[in-house]
Amino acid sequence: MAWVALLIAGLLEVVWAYAMKLSDGFTKPAPTVVTIATMIASFGLLSYAMRSLPLGTSYMIWTGVGAVGAFLVGVLVLGEAFTVYRALAAVLIVSGLALMKVATPS
Repeated sequence: MAWVALLIAGLLEVVWAYAMKLSDGFTKPAPTVVTIATMIASFGLLSYAMRSLPLGTSYMIWTGVGAVGAFLVGVLVLGEAFTVYRALAAVLIVSGLALMKVATPS
């Protein structure tokens, strides 16, 4: 269950990052509320996952899912540049996440 919570926490990190972008520096109320609510939920699920998973693993998975997810939202939704180097960076992050999962006892 900790792994599921951690994955959801990472996905919520993507949501709050996107909502923060839409909030325009916290000047738009609706995206600001979404940002704060999903931040709280994301941190709460991360905290839950850390009860049974190592700190390094939890934090790396959480930030990695958030980073790659935010990259994908930027490219697919916001029209940000998709370059070979940016894609390679995302692949390396995902590779590191997979290796961390394999290296962590259940």
